[in-house]
Amino acid sequence: MEENLLHLNDKIFLDNEKILSEVLNDLKKLIDYSKDELIITTLGNVMIKINNMINDNKKNKKQIDELKINNQELQCENGRYVGQVVNGLRDGKGIYYVFNGDRYEGEWKNDKREGKGKEYFNNGDIYKGEQKNGLREGKGTEFYHSGNKYEGDFKKSKKEGKGIFYWYDGDRYEGDWKNDKREGKGIFYYNNGDREMGDYLNDEKIGKHVLLTKNGEVEVNNY
Repeated sequence: MEENLLHLNDKIFLDNEKILSEVLNDLKKLIDYSKDELIITTLGNVMIKINNMINDNKKNKKQIDELKINNQELQCENGRYVGQVVNGLRDGKGIYYVFNGDRYEGEWKNDKREGKGKEYFNNGDIYKGEQKNGLREGKGTEFYHSGNKYEGDFKKSKKEGKGIFYWYDGDRYEGDWKNDKREGKGIFYYNNGDREMGDYLNDEKIGKHVLLTKNGEVEVNNY
């Protein structure tokens, strides 16, 4: 069951905490005998990194122990769930493996995604953020396999409210969204340094837009 709760790299890291502690002790001995300030500083930095790894490891173990409370495996209509269950319903922290290759890791309430979680899609896209009543709702970030990224508000699993969309080529849009499309006021930043301000409707520019070039020139366009 534990194998289902851990990524392989997490499992390997957990098994090597003892080795990390031994390495840390050896580094302490080297510092005690060393007289070279550069060596002492370098070893000290390495020790800090190892200490941070050990502390992160302890946090991971605590999360795993919490996940084991009332942990069960349920067969669902479209996949398999491993995690906390209350009265036969997914409730608490758990992982839902969908048969098509999608996966959700996070919080549940009354058999629905509720709280914070991550969605991994079989096409390579990732969503990280808030969930409500089984849908993306609140603040979140979408990472697209194309290299684009959106971070901002969501409503009923759609981009809605305030948000920023980053294109892989360096362009970005900051402004209003509705029903997964740019709608309202926004600023478009071009990768060449120019920026354009104006209104959007159904993902299209409307009305008067003001373009400010990187050279300080101003251009007004009507759409």
